[in-house]
Amino acid sequence: MQSSKPTMKTETVNHDAMAQRRSNIASRCAELAERVTRYTDGRGNGIHPTAIAQLEFMRDDASTMICSVYEPALAIIVQGKKQLLLGEETYHYGASQYLVVSVELPVRGFIVEATPDQPYLGFLLKLSLLQLSDMVAQIQPRTGAKESSCRGLFVSDVDLPLIDCALRLTQLLDTPQDIPFLAPIITREIYYRLFTGEQGGAIRQIATSGSNMQRIASVIERLKADFAQSLRVEELAEQANMSASSFHRHFKAVTSMSPLQYQKQLRLLEARRLMLAEDTDATYAAYQVGYESPSQFSREYSRLFGAPPIQDIQQLRIA
Repeated sequence: MQSSKPTMKTETVNHDAMAQRRSNIASRCAELAERVTRYTDGRGNGIHPTAIAQLEFMRDDASTMICSVYEPALAIIVQGKKQLLLGEETYHYGASQYLVVSVELPVRGFIVEATPDQPYLGFLLKLSLLQLSDMVAQIQPRTGAKESSCRGLFVSDVDLPLIDCALRLTQLLDTPQDIPFLAPIITREIYYRLFTGEQGGAIRQIATSGSNMQRIASVIERLKADFAQSLRVEELAEQANMSASSFHRHFKAVTSMSPLQYQKQLRLLEARRLMLAEDTDATYAAYQVGYESPSQFSREYSRLFGAPPIQDIQQLRIA
């Protein structure tokens, strides 16, 4: 009987501490949402730059479809919910959760919870892979485990140190004179929190010179630059200094798709941009992005975006 009392007391203390941490995170998230609202109010939907070069805010007041190539970034959702599709995988996340993208990835998705009164709001910090690489050598490396490629996108619950850093960085917008000196320091602290957080292994991989993920990232840069060209997987594997089978395995581990699937999504996203922004017709857009058959282009476009090119672009313009 006597031995059980300390255990019960310890469990109560731990439960109270966890509840207090959740409350602290929620209050900081609410304050961050208020600040994002203040700096985006009246500026419309979309991504809005700030006086801090790497920092942007996200706002949307309606459920919206997203099709884009995500660049390396940390995104903290402070209000609303989003669903992302990467290859065949689906990611759901909302307020008090964060997304990290460590390599450039073509994604589709939906803002699933947003209204004019309660818009979707987010904190977006672009990641500098050079700065991450500079830091990784100063942090004690983890040893004893064989390197296996991590997914280039992950979702986690935000912890108190990370949301506190994000809030302090945002507060600098109230004192612009402090930004040049303090913003780099707080940004560096955010990177440190990512390194030491539950997904630190994935961050280490992209920041470690010569890692499998870095070699895949270099191939992704080539695919982005030459997406309209026919590329052989063997050539890409040689660039990554891997066998064809190993390269294919690591590429899919990072991106959730094959190299050819990745290239196809890049082509279709660029074709959509050409038709929407430059008012080109579907046949011209198909040839510009590397398709030789307009009918094949139309089939693959419909499969990705849910409608044929002309119908999809018309719907986007109405929206």
